[in-house]
Amino acid sequence: MISAEDLIALVRNYNPKTNADRITAAYDYGRQMHEGQFRHSGEPYFSHPVAVAAILTEQRLDDSTIITALLHDTIEDTKASYTEVTEQFGREVAELVDGVTKLTNLQLSSRETKQAENFRKLFMAMSKDMRVILVKLADRLHNMRTIKAMRPEKQEQKARETMDIFAPLAGRMGMQWMREELEDLAFRVLNPEGRQSIIRRFITLQRETGDVIHRITGDMRLELEKAEIEAEVFGRAKKPYSIWRKMQEKDQGFSRLSDIYGFRVITGSEEDCYRALGIIHQRWRAVPGRFKDYISQPKSNGYRSIHTTVSGRDGKRVEVQIRTRQMHDVAETGVAAHWSYRDGVRSQNPFAVDPAKWIASLTEQFDSEEDHDEFLEAVKLEMYSDQVFCFTPKGDVVKLPRGATPIDYGYAIHTRIGHACVGAKVDGIRVPLWTRLKNGQSVEIITAEGQMPQVSWLEIATTGKARSAIRRALRELDRGRFIKLGQELARSAFEHVGRKATDKALDAAARNLRLKHRDELLARLGSAEITAHDVVQAVYPELVRDEGEQISPRRAVIGLQPGQSFERAPCCQPLPGERIVGITSRGKGVVVHTIDCDRLSEFEDQPARWVDLHWHSGNHPAVYSVTLELTIGNDAGVLGRICTLIGEKKANINNLVFVDRKPDFYRLMLDLELRDVEQLHSLMLMLEAESDVASVERYREKSPAHVVLG
Repeated sequence: MISAEDLIALVRNYNPKTNADRITAAYDYGRQMHEGQFRHSGEPYFSHPVAVAAILTEQRLDDSTIITALLHDTIEDTKASYTEVTEQFGREVAELVDGVTKLTNLQLSSRETKQAENFRKLFMAMSKDMRVILVKLADRLHNMRTIKAMRPEKQEQKARETMDIFAPLAGRMGMQWMREELEDLAFRVLNPEGRQSIIRRFITLQRETGDVIHRITGDMRLELEKAEIEAEVFGRAKKPYSIWRKMQEKDQGFSRLSDIYGFRVITGSEEDCYRALGIIHQRWRAVPGRFKDYISQPKSNGYRSIHTTVSGRDGKRVEVQIRTRQMHDVAETGVAAHWSYRDGVRSQNPFAVDPAKWIASLTEQFDSEEDHDEFLEAVKLEMYSDQVFCFTPKGDVVKLPRGATPIDYGYAIHTRIGHACVGAKVDGIRVPLWTRLKNGQSVEIITAEGQMPQVSWLEIATTGKARSAIRRALRELDRGRFIKLGQELARSAFEHVGRKATDKALDAAARNLRLKHRDELLARLGSAEITAHDVVQAVYPELVRDEGEQISPRRAVIGLQPGQSFERAPCCQPLPGERIVGITSRGKGVVVHTIDCDRLSEFEDQPARWVDLHWHSGNHPAVYSVTLELTIGNDAGVLGRICTLIGEKKANINNLVFVDRKPDFYRLMLDLELRDVEQLHSLMLMLEAESDVASVERYREKSPAHVVLG
């Protein structure tokens, strides 16, 4: 653990005017608060906040951010309070520490709908002060560097969360070095064999070809000196995970992968960037389609650089990035460059993006109260995707994520253009709407009056804006039908708890679910965007809870070890009353299957994992989900009658999805909440007796041909 004096020395390297007394006071306070606490490795816990602060000095951040790093776990893990931190270090630091604490408490790797809400909270925290996420990223980086001290299942969970959320977020913020290190540290946990394989092949390649980096770097310097261009040249091998990802994307072996080395040319001016590009293209052959000019078309996080790929006589490709020193600072620290200090003053980097504007551009297209899944989808697209730049017929630039189609382009221009799209021309040639657009193409949308969005467009569109607009338009087209279906579902669900779905009750449910009015509630219920269970719970939460006051679902299974948890297997959805068996699973306790489940064949050679179980006898609450596949006649009132019959059997419809619609029949999936297998059999017999029901089957997942274990 570095001392307070050494930490202050790191800050003084870029900010000689730092307030050493404040940093020393924060260091002493943090050490006192964490006294007696230890990490999994056995080291004093305070070594972690100090390491986080040291990482932030590499980004030349201000005193308040360094102090926040030293105190970032005090409010959460010690007796320190927000008030006390405010009194000793000021309101700015206290709010930053509180913001980091709230981010730490978000379960970002939870199920999708909750994850969407947590992403919203994450971006709200960032919008207040971006330094909160900078501290959190440094916190995650140090935890990943020291992850070996954690339990294996905890390592895997943290590594997956890092790969899915924190590494892409660092990349989207322009901190590419941090993204690469986070990805590689997570890769070391998630696929150690794959990583070692890449490293072994690198060693073999170096033996065969010698020091390629030193040779090419020297050649580039020589060519630039001849042209009297002052520049620094650096070369490096790409990280193991970056190479692994390229192998997966291109479906190539290591021996066929060419651009595994990267070089950077740092010049004194923007003019020299383009001169250097000309020199490199004269000396080495440029690879077609691998040129990107992010100087003339910068990324939204402020990133500017010229990217090109060249090949030599031996056919080996290398990637070259060319930029100025100021551009390089932004490329290394991303939006953090906004707070960077140099020689004791805030660095005035003209290429550093305003964090407030960056966050605003990220969130402006999303409503604050609805469409959580669309928010998550669009945020992930914004974070994970590179971008392509296309041109309108008039020459205006349209920025889209990689993989975008003419449908996305149309909606990027205007929602009205997207809705009326009937075709597209790319570089003057008519192309299908599913065509993937490329950098530099000119795109023209062909429109027709009266055209409306098609359901198939959801399979074609990739941007959150386009998909959201298509869904809204389709929702309006189907609104009348969905409202009628929602009325039937609501009536059945309310009758299930002994109440009526009156206008007053539905108005109350709409208010509690933050929807504008009753029809909006019914339309979303009918289109399966919300469930009948959600609607009833919004008005009568006590009635929904009362259903579970019998045998608690937590102790419904007999045969578990003390403290051992269980969950029902989604493949067979076992119900009380069925013969069951348990399979132990790391991180999930025991997974309960029906004795005839196809998936059990996967564990035949692992008898030690099998657990003999059976259900408690007695009354179980109707909380166990089961999915039925129904084929019903496409006649007026059929679905309503079926919903009524299900309600009469005291079963709750939790979700309804149409799988296939034909002129004469519908095929749909019904998610029901049932008490036991007896109730299921009774319900299925009743449905089979209905003349309008062609077939009814219990849904079961089949065993796959092979299973890839993570």
